[in-house]
Amino acid sequence: MTTGATASAFSGLSDANQGPRYFLDPFGCVKNQVDAETLMALLAQAGWRPAGDAAEADLLIINSCGFIESAKQESINAVLSYRKAYPHKKILLAGCLAQRYGNELSQSLVEADGFLGNADLAAITRIAAEMLGERPVQAMPVIPGERPLLSPPGSAYVKIAEGCNNRCSFCAIPLIRGSLKSRAVLDIREECRRLLDRGVRELCLIGQDLGAFGSDRGAGGLRELLEGLETLPGDFWVRLLYIHPDHFPLELLPLFQRDPRFLPYFDIPFQHGSPRILRAMGRRGNPQAYLELIETIRRLLPGGVIRSTFMTGFPGETDEDFQALLDFQDRARLDWAGVFVYSREEGTAAYALKGRVPKGLARKRRELFEERQVPITEERMDRLVGRTLTVLAEERIVGEDGLYLGRLACHAPEVDGSAVILADQALTLGSFASAKVLARNGFDLEVYVSG
Repeated sequence: MTTGATASAFSGLSDANQGPRYFLDPFGCVKNQVDAETLMALLAQAGWRPAGDAAEADLLIINSCGFIESAKQESINAVLSYRKAYPHKKILLAGCLAQRYGNELSQSLVEADGFLGNADLAAITRIAAEMLGERPVQAMPVIPGERPLLSPPGSAYVKIAEGCNNRCSFCAIPLIRGSLKSRAVLDIREECRRLLDRGVRELCLIGQDLGAFGSDRGAGGLRELLEGLETLPGDFWVRLLYIHPDHFPLELLPLFQRDPRFLPYFDIPFQHGSPRILRAMGRRGNPQAYLELIETIRRLLPGGVIRSTFMTGFPGETDEDFQALLDFQDRARLDWAGVFVYSREEGTAAYALKGRVPKGLARKRRELFEERQVPITEERMDRLVGRTLTVLAEERIVGEDGLYLGRLACHAPEVDGSAVILADQALTLGSFASAKVLARNGFDLEVYVSG
């Protein structure tokens, strides 16, 4: 960040026909990314223009994360850094942190000039105008599928639901985003159709728990949604992200068997391998049931890929509980696995639990889990070497003829490895190509696209 204040908050308004400019700094998860894209669409309707650099903007927007302590601090540090660098600019703290702690932060975080939670994104046009002393311009609702995209070329996230009803004891999501609110199936299908018409080739369906989609209204569940997407023409991928293991919809698997556009990639947050810790987390399932779920997916979909997340340092976690987690890791042999240290969040059921694990011990357990996962993931990726698979090209390596970065079906955006593509022809970014997997390099796969 370059330090240097502008003379006025209206520095970009010398040409009234061009309108004010904003710079948006996004934090947090992909659900927050979709919110950021929606904010951009709303601001565009109201005459705002995006700035390529904070120094060029009249308004700085930090779209914050409020999920765990480290993410909260990162967002607050961003506000403090921008204020130091640009003392005369207007700063808006938006997103989950503003939603969860807006009242408190409005009193204590004086470096921010305004706050906007994620419960009413349409308020951005009013708040932004008021911060610059301008008259608000009423924005129309954003047409699904017409918002700007912050994803890599060819990919888009489609949020099919908001909030969550699972109430895991460690999770603050219901405190931030509320209870489950599923979108209408036809609205989601229309958004996907518009995105495909724009050239998107990968539709990543997201929500806190896709398996619960539609359960809040008793109809129009995930199966109906996917069957609706199956009727869309064209060559594209559908990737499901985040399905709670306690009610994984096994009835969907035949759909994945018959339509290769539905990627057999499942992000299932198992969280732990100790029955006692799972119960304390508010989970109804158990390690054996989770292992059986993994076995079922792999039996019906031999090419299936499973990613999961786990937690160390949950209150009461003993050495025996952690060993149970390692045993589960060994038996599950997951393709991808992330592990996080427990974050004590006020308002959650786990906040008052006794037996708090020292942070240092929790971090050591996380590091051991990560070390043990490396050879497992390498082994799972090795099975793809020698196969011809579809690759999605996303980035050209500057200065290297015929060298690109992309992803295979086994790679979700941003969280897994990548495909390093050697091509003897020019590739269009955001497009598919047939590729031969030559080798594994770490977690990445080297592939070749021939003419």
